[in-house]
Amino acid sequence: MTRPHRVRLRGSGAPSRRGHLPFADAPGVPDPIEVGSRVLTRGGRPWFPVSGEFHYSRYPAGEWEEELLKMKAGGVTVVAAYVIWIHHEEREGRVRFDGDRDLRRFAELCARHGLDFVPRIGPWVHAEVRNGGLPDWVLVRTDSPRTDDPAYLAPVRTWYAAVAEQLRGLGRADGGPIVAIQIENELYDQPDHLLTLKRMAQEAGLAAPLWTSTAWGGVRLPPDELVPLYGGYPEAFWTEADGGWPDTCRKHFFFTHQRDDEGIGADLRPTTVRGGDPEASADRFPWATCELGGGMAVAYHRRPRVEAADVGALGLTKIGCGSVWQGYYMFHGGTNPPGDLTPLQESHATGYPNDLPRLSYDFQAPLGEYGQYRPSYDELRLQHLMLADFGALIAPMESVLPESLPVGQDDRGTLRWAVRADDRSGFLFVNNHQPHEPLPDHPDTSFEVEFPGDGEVLSLPSAPVTIPQGAYFCWPLRLEVAGLRLDWATAQPVCTVDDGRGRTILVLAATDGIAPELALDLRTVTTVSAPPGAEVTTAGDRALVTGLRPGTDALVEVDTADGRRVGLLVLDAATARTAYRGPAWGAERLVLSADGGVVFDAHADEIRLHSAVGEPSFAVLPAPERAPVMTGATVKEAVDGVFVRYTLVVAEEDGRRGSGGADGALPVTLVRPPGAAPPVTTGVLGRASVPADEHFDTVAAEYEVVLPDDPPPGALLRLHWTGDVARAYAGERLVADQFFSGRVWEIGLDRLPAGALRLRVLPLGEGAPVYVPGRVGGSLVPAEVLGAECVTPRTWPLGPG
Repeated sequence: MTRPHRVRLRGSGAPSRRGHLPFADAPGVPDPIEVGSRVLTRGGRPWFPVSGEFHYSRYPAGEWEEELLKMKAGGVTVVAAYVIWIHHEEREGRVRFDGDRDLRRFAELCARHGLDFVPRIGPWVHAEVRNGGLPDWVLVRTDSPRTDDPAYLAPVRTWYAAVAEQLRGLGRADGGPIVAIQIENELYDQPDHLLTLKRMAQEAGLAAPLWTSTAWGGVRLPPDELVPLYGGYPEAFWTEADGGWPDTCRKHFFFTHQRDDEGIGADLRPTTVRGGDPEASADRFPWATCELGGGMAVAYHRRPRVEAADVGALGLTKIGCGSVWQGYYMFHGGTNPPGDLTPLQESHATGYPNDLPRLSYDFQAPLGEYGQYRPSYDELRLQHLMLADFGALIAPMESVLPESLPVGQDDRGTLRWAVRADDRSGFLFVNNHQPHEPLPDHPDTSFEVEFPGDGEVLSLPSAPVTIPQGAYFCWPLRLEVAGLRLDWATAQPVCTVDDGRGRTILVLAATDGIAPELALDLRTVTTVSAPPGAEVTTAGDRALVTGLRPGTDALVEVDTADGRRVGLLVLDAATARTAYRGPAWGAERLVLSADGGVVFDAHADEIRLHSAVGEPSFAVLPAPERAPVMTGATVKEAVDGVFVRYTLVVAEEDGRRGSGGADGALPVTLVRPPGAAPPVTTGVLGRASVPADEHFDTVAAEYEVVLPDDPPPGALLRLHWTGDVARAYAGERLVADQFFSGRVWEIGLDRLPAGALRLRVLPLGEGAPVYVPGRVGGSLVPAEVLGAECVTPRTWPLGPG
């Protein structure tokens, strides 16, 4: 038998220091935000924010509100957004805050729906935008941007004043949503300039309890003036085409206490960083992040693909490492505005090392360029549900690494795990997933966790299990739930919900390939009732529940010693990833929806289901007294375990009926066959450059797709294609583009005019120094559109019965 994996916890030790940093919330706020050495607090309670990046100026303003509700339903509590100067003032003196640039309205919508807001005000923001966001006219003024050069600071001061005016009255002192403001971005060696920018922003009238800065790349920050925020990505577009999977990305799939990632932005600074000690602030500031990869952009020379498990495993691993702020970049994709004077993407033409798509900034994000739901959204939402209920418990817990650690980044044989715990309870984290190089099964696995407070050694599970390849999860240790102590569960906590009958239900998610086992402290239990097929046995002071078949009926009912009632519901892995929780019809409810995404709109007292299924269904716990209603639809009701399931039926002729999925094939006509692939040209760092515009007029294959009339909001055109670069035109106007990476190309139909769409596709030449996933040996990738289809997800609003 294999020796158990062991960790000895060190105890809580000294509490998180308070009052040693000069950050202060507005006087008199009911929930003051403070920064301790190990934890953030809000209203005196540990605070575990989840932030997601969404660039308002890259998305239609008329759709902001629904997209923010999608983010909130995905567990995001804080919306972060770059305020991209060149989007607002491309022409000097013409500062625009109208339409899709309406910063104030975006912040107000965040506030309306209970979301905090972090404006990242630059002035240089990167964001894969032209000049890093600096308008061209600013660069004409100064040879020393991003320094204290007076010629640079003068327009920055005016810009900050304009931003401050837009956000006036939205600070915490006025009950507004702004909890933090980020200064600059990825500036590693100019601490004095960072301090100058902070003072200028304050003088302009901007205020927040937290002032932040990105902290990767060995950054030097002005002491105690900016909260350092870290990041980590599963892949990178900014490395070389032939460089393979970067080590700086590989490291994020290990449990470690190293916060810095020297790889982010490394193509924009010297190889030998002239910054400071990356861990110097670790004893003064908590481990907070702002750029955990929710996906990854693609550059012309390097086009990584990021899968949902890559995003989910990285996020969960960072919680196990000690993060107290999960910040994702991007959480929502978008589209670059076209620009009045020039294209607005990062490019070789402006001296930057990467050519990005002219329009698309999809980022493979959990919510895509057109608001599409991606599987990574489900992976992260599962973790965020856990943080919503248990984040305040996890945040002050120390991360402890086991006695046996991987010997290096190439070690795939040593199990990767860690524990976050205090003297009383904890959470055990395991990650057995990484991209590109699968990790093996770990058979005969068990754990021993020694708690310092009482010396108890938890040995779990009762019999060794196999950790499957690709699995990543969190198990609770000695978790208190409404008077019950759950010594362990081989299933991940999701959330708690009141079943409406005086019982608190802890929902857990099973891991595929690991049988769920619940260990209950008998000293906190009077009776235990398990569903048919499960078995309850006792061993000392512990009741073991085994044989559970995860699902909506896998409910273990417990009466506690102090007279309360608790349920432990173990969902299977797939069903758990359909779970949403939010206010609906007068109560907090758990909703299971495999047929589409769910948003909770408290102002309308309804939930809205976004689904392309013809007759979508969803399950609710606790069920409302009367079935929800939808105008023009029949709502059918059925029991589904401890849930009630509702199915929506709409007449065929009703325009709200979904298409039933990807069944709307569209004809594709070849207008012009492709010519030879254009010759490769190179730009900064010798990287391949995107082909010049004239090649799209001369050698690109051209196709025509006739679009459906009057597509509903959210309708998507899905194009199956191969090649190098594709552009879509409505008439002569470029409306969408994509670099080929093997993904289906999706375009929002409701943003296109009626009529025909013209597609121009270039082939990728043999031997071109471009990384495309799945491309073998630099082979030719022909230019071809293989098919097109229309997918019509609809919005189904459901009010109280």
